[in-house]
Amino acid sequence: MDVHEPEVRSYNMSQIKGKNTKPEILVRKFLFSKGFRFRLHVKNLPGKPDIVLPKYKTVIFIHGCFWHGHDKCKYFVVPKTRTDWWLNKINTNKGNDQTAITLLKKVGWKILTIWECELKPTSVNATLASFSNSLNRANH
Repeated sequence: MDVHEPEVRSYNMSQIKGKNTKPEILVRKFLFSKGFRFRLHVKNLPGKPDIVLPKYKTVIFIHGCFWHGHDKCKYFVVPKTRTDWWLNKINTNKGNDQTAITLLKKVGWKILTIWECELKPTSVNATLASFSNSLNRANH
């Protein structure tokens, strides 16, 4: 049973953003500060990647652990209500992610995926440093 009335739940869900999320902005600020230039949400690429680095032929997906079903992650918890509906939604997202990755690889793009949990205060510095190193290696 949901703890909220349907109108309240509907409003709460409508406030969840798909673009310009806090994790996205954190990664974008980091990239910009390191001199990387990029494009956002390029519509003509499969999956509309969150960040596109044309110079490096690299795309970055920043996934929320819940919405993209991050396996073995403490932030991915299957809801106790409407479980079948949620699992269908999350599995559809995972399928769409995999399709986009396959299509992008086919045309020569490198794909980096950053999970929301990797950007938590305890791991954000290590994540971004390793991420920056992989981009620098891709350029040389």
